[in-house]
Amino acid sequence: MSSDSSRRIQVPEKLKEVLLQFSIAFLVEQPPDVIDYAVEYFSKLQAERPSVTTTDQSTDDQQSINSQEADAEPPVIQGTRRKSVFAEAYDPEADDDDDGATAVFPKTDEQRARLVESVKNVLLFRSLDKEQMNQVLDAMFERKVQPLDYIIRQGDDGDNFYVIESGVYKVYIDDNHINTYTHTGLFGELALLYNMPRAATVQAETTGLLWAMDRQTFRRILLKSAFRKRKMYEELLNSVPMLKALQNYERMNLADALVSKSYENGERIIKQGDAADGMYFIEEGTVSVRMDQDDAEVEISQLGKGQYFGELALVTHRPRAASVYATGGIVKLAFLDTEAFERILGYLTDILKRNVVIYEQMYTDMARRNTNL
Repeated sequence: MSSDSSRRIQVPEKLKEVLLQFSIAFLVEQPPDVIDYAVEYFSKLQAERPSVTTTDQSTDDQQSINSQEADAEPPVIQGTRRKSVFAEAYDPEADDDDDGATAVFPKTDEQRARLVESVKNVLLFRSLDKEQMNQVLDAMFERKVQPLDYIIRQGDDGDNFYVIESGVYKVYIDDNHINTYTHTGLFGELALLYNMPRAATVQAETTGLLWAMDRQTFRRILLKSAFRKRKMYEELLNSVPMLKALQNYERMNLADALVSKSYENGERIIKQGDAADGMYFIEEGTVSVRMDQDDAEVEISQLGKGQYFGELALVTHRPRAASVYATGGIVKLAFLDTEAFERILGYLTDILKRNVVIYEQMYTDMARRNTNL
């Protein structure tokens, strides 16, 4: 770590605002390709930007200097209002308190079962391990709502993050209706993630039930977990020769896309003949790669920490060429699904295709040896 590591890089408030508005637009419209959408979004934003005269620019620059000198509070998003003191920033790298207290709300078995069902498809939670997920379930609390109740108001500080169990909720920006949630979904995470005021208003249309998590717990569990996951996976990915061609930001994107999975000794990870759904990087343990030969499985190789498998079916668009089993105890893997593979590693396809020739020759040699036995 460099000698400058103690200095914290502050994200400019204008950048936070732009990223927040882009995130909202993306989540509302849910386009199929984030890159194409980003190009279109920012091109439109630039085209709509009013021209700035030299005098105006000088005035803006002076105002910016004055604002910095006065240590002004962050700006309010246009058309919004801010009621209270701005939420404090959270630095997961500086938070080394592993025993930090998080809220716990007791629940009946029936309540916990309903909560598990409500959060099972929340992408924010998919990278959490079992212990962290239990912390999330413990920390969430019920909030019953009535028609016309305001859940969050545009311009307010972010206090809670919400997951919908039931009810219909309308989303407004500057009093314009932009989206409706019907008995499923989540909201309120952006203000907590970006440390910004609420960018929209959410109002209940019907009676309903929400599960909420307070800001402090949200940050301690989710942001710290995401930070640790990225650091851990960056170290893992740095040990994979194939990924040396990746730029740093691409490696970080890859680290963020990985999902942790664990397998017991002898458990099958992928099955020969199945369609490919992603590839795997080995964090801990070893795996056995086996192929079907004359009604029996024959081991063709073993792989260990820092190695990967499952990429060939993605490159060739063929069914799995072999089965893979966990061996020698618990095996921890980092899984990269097909969509993320194509988005992040698509241009490495030529490198991966070289492995196809090697593997196919290995499979041919193995079949020839078994025939001669």
